Amino acid sequence: MTPILTAEQINHFLDTEFTEVHGHGRVFEVISVGSGTATLRFTPNPAVHLRPGGTINGPAMFALADVGAYVTLLSQIGPVVGAVTSSMNINFLHRPDPVPLDGVGRILKLGKQLAVIEMSIERTDTRDLIAFATATFSIPPAKKA
Repeated sequence: MTPILTAEQINHFLDTEFTEVHGHGRVFEVISVGSGTATLRFTPNPAVHLRPGGTINGPAMFALADVGAYVTLLSQIGPVVGAVTSSMNINFLHRPDPVPLDGVGRILKLGKQLAVIEMSIERTDTRDLIAFATATFSIPPAKKA
């Protein structure tokens, strides 16, 4: 699978078409895209993304998995605004220290109507696996010319 969009193009798309992703400041950045893969960096905002005990909260990691899966899909199908998450399962494996995390996505199946993507959430410094998720996305039908 050859990527259709670059990391820079996806970042621009998020900035212009999906501005909600930056609701708590610029915490997400697409780092790279490849053959059926993409990496999204999450830099937590301590005022919003930490829970008691100083760890990154579950909703923030879920958001990283969800946005990361969407980014991975976009890299392969182009700027489709209407692609939506239809299901997601996440397993939290280790206590997430308040450090930047990477969501590393890989497409398992890409069909005309559905895509299945796995997301590994890793520390950027040690590459330790923090959480693992699978997501299914519904892809809208292509518009007829």
